[in-house]
Amino acid sequence: MTVHSRRALAQDPSARAKPRVTELRLSAFAGHRGAAFPLGPLTLFAGPSGSGKSSALRAYEALALLGAGVELVDVFPEPTRCVPERARADGQARRGFRIGCTVDGPAGPVRLDVAVQAEPELRIAGERLTRDGLTLLETALRDPGRRAVQAAWHTAGAAPVTRAPLPDDRLGTALLPLRVAGKTDGQRLVLAAAEQVVVALRSVFTCDPRPGRMRAPVPPGLVGAGRLLGGCDNLAEVLWRTRSECGNRHAQLVAALRSGCAGPVADVLAEETRDGALRALLDRGDGVRTCVGRLGDGELRYLALALVLLTGPRVLEVDPVAEVPEAYQSLTVLADGFDRCLDQRQKRALADLAARMCGRGHLRLIGAVADATWAATATGVTVVDLGRSGAGAGGAEGGGGAGSRARSGAGRAGTGSTPAARAARVPRSRRPGM
Repeated sequence: MTVHSRRALAQDPSARAKPRVTELRLSAFAGHRGAAFPLGPLTLFAGPSGSGKSSALRAYEALALLGAGVELVDVFPEPTRCVPERARADGQARRGFRIGCTVDGPAGPVRLDVAVQAEPELRIAGERLTRDGLTLLETALRDPGRRAVQAAWHTAGAAPVTRAPLPDDRLGTALLPLRVAGKTDGQRLVLAAAEQVVVALRSVFTCDPRPGRMRAPVPPGLVGAGRLLGGCDNLAEVLWRTRSECGNRHAQLVAALRSGCAGPVADVLAEETRDGALRALLDRGDGVRTCVGRLGDGELRYLALALVLLTGPRVLEVDPVAEVPEAYQSLTVLADGFDRCLDQRQKRALADLAARMCGRGHLRLIGAVADATWAATATGVTVVDLGRSGAGAGGAEGGGGAGSRARSGAGRAGTGSTPAARAARVPRSRRPGM
């Protein structure tokens, strides 16, 4: 693995105060072993097919769902696909995987590491939440016959820790606000760290525009609140809403389309058909309007991704933390195949737009691309190259993944082998074979 990063433009100071995921760790997940990836405001995973780009994004999405309190079975419908291929089962025939992240914010850098048992039963085998080497929460599967893990969280009161069972099918960190009273300084630290992690993980929008569905009008029975779906199927419905609600953002979208669509573009809009459906159109400025159904796949994906970058959680179908003000939350967009179907001109224009929006702190973007040479020189882009020869953290342990080298124009990037990275790992004695 090689990391290239060009220092971003000066960010809004409020953006640096928002909880944000700054590192993704795949200790043992799919084709990755001992991998740690630095995440900037705009991060692109690059590499050939099979290098582990999609699995890295899948791990991030899984952490986001766990942070939202989703049950394990819904987060990992096929858990055995996440187990490293050469992972050996322990004496009880158990195998699993390990993922984690670091979240920066007002509470400082907080590390979350989770061990999941995939076989013979799907359950959380262990979890650890730490800050500056201090363990704030630790769970372990003590009795395989019980559907619970034994949890201990930092108290620093009359007793140093509080112990209680927690469900083994949900992330314990997401449950702490319901279990910790917040009476001592230690408990308040635990709550602050848990809230920071949950807020950073919750606001995630997984986006993979599907041109085949975008071409069709939105039927009248499916027209709703105008919140964009992950496949951008309801593009016309969202354009109908955003064009009237935010003229400034819409003007920026039109300007972006002039760089990514063939022919003149004076406007992009939606109109209602006779049967009540909504269809999207490009206004060519000379009295001609082109239905988006006539656009190529690259133009449609460019249009959808530009729209995503220029909107926010009120327009995208995301699950933000309702009790936390929007100004303190940071939206993260996950875009697998970010460059799919795009030509070089569209890629460069989209990279510039993404760098500008991410640099302002409005959102963060993590994308997967086949080749990132078109974005390597863009300001504020962190490129994690998984295709470098000789990198081999996966190697015989399942292939793909990240290696041991990391270079950054903005500083050194670790790969999970530092003492600090090892300190927060869930104890191996409490984990299934991985």
